[in-house]
Amino acid sequence: MNLFVLIPALLVFFYGIALLYFQVAGHYKIIDQPNHRSSHSATTIRGGGILFAIAGLLPFFVGDFRYFYFTGGLFLISLISFLDDISSLNNKIRITVHLLSSVLLLIEWRMYDMPWYILPVIIVMIIGVINAYNFMDGINGITGLYSLVGISTLLYINELSFKFAESDLMIFLCLALMVFNFFNFRKQAKCFAGDVGSVSVAFIMVFLIGLLIMQTGSYGYLLFLLVYGLDAVTTIFFRVIRGENIAQPHRSHFYQYLANEKRISHLLISCLYGGLQLLVNVLVIKYSLMSIPAILVIVLLSALLFILLRWKIEGRDVLLKTKI
Repeated sequence: MNLFVLIPALLVFFYGIALLYFQVAGHYKIIDQPNHRSSHSATTIRGGGILFAIAGLLPFFVGDFRYFYFTGGLFLISLISFLDDISSLNNKIRITVHLLSSVLLLIEWRMYDMPWYILPVIIVMIIGVINAYNFMDGINGITGLYSLVGISTLLYINELSFKFAESDLMIFLCLALMVFNFFNFRKQAKCFAGDVGSVSVAFIMVFLIGLLIMQTGSYGYLLFLLVYGLDAVTTIFFRVIRGENIAQPHRSHFYQYLANEKRISHLLISCLYGGLQLLVNVLVIKYSLMSIPAILVIVLLSALLFILLRWKIEGRDVLLKTKI
């Protein structure tokens, strides 16, 4: 189908799915009630990111999409995340499904010749990235805009630089993100992504970045997750220093501090995170053939600068004293 016909049709399709979901979610009370950890003050529909899961699964059914194991993994991890949005599930069930989906991802990547002891490390990294991405979904606009930057960048590379995957997945997801942002990127959001949204889009991002790395041999593309990674990892670092249980819910991320304590607009923070990641992505594309030592230096220097920034803005007491 011609793109000039396909794109408007898909936008209408995702918009219709969103409206239908809002009706279902409202009827069955799939909503987010504000609490002491929330960065919002109004009851809002949860799980609007189901659009991302649908966009990721759709190419398997409507096109010549060959990634069977990826599709299976995405279905499982999206399903368990959506069920968790409806009613909190046991952590063991959730982690088991994340583990299974990660194994399916390894099979899709055809990592058969990797040393056996490397595979568990990769699985832990996949699960860690997905959960970190999920924890970063806490204010209006941040997941939708940040993900749109990432997927659009991957689509740009695929179409104009290096063909590493089928474009349908990226096109469908970009359009779903645009529709979601229409409802979420606003002062009073109509819906939140929920676990189903942040987890499914993270799973797709990891899959695509993994494909790109394996086909180009450049690990520099891991930096497409740099900004989220800096916030997530430094937050864990400071929580460990404070002696907190990192598995417990919290609102210690830097973006949460900016939104809750500094009262900076959610949308401005989301634009800042998305804009910084876009800048990083442009630089990665320009200097994609980076050595692993160079990547490590970039990550370490970025982490140091980010820690200094947090120390300057949040202060010693906030970062080092245990929160009640």
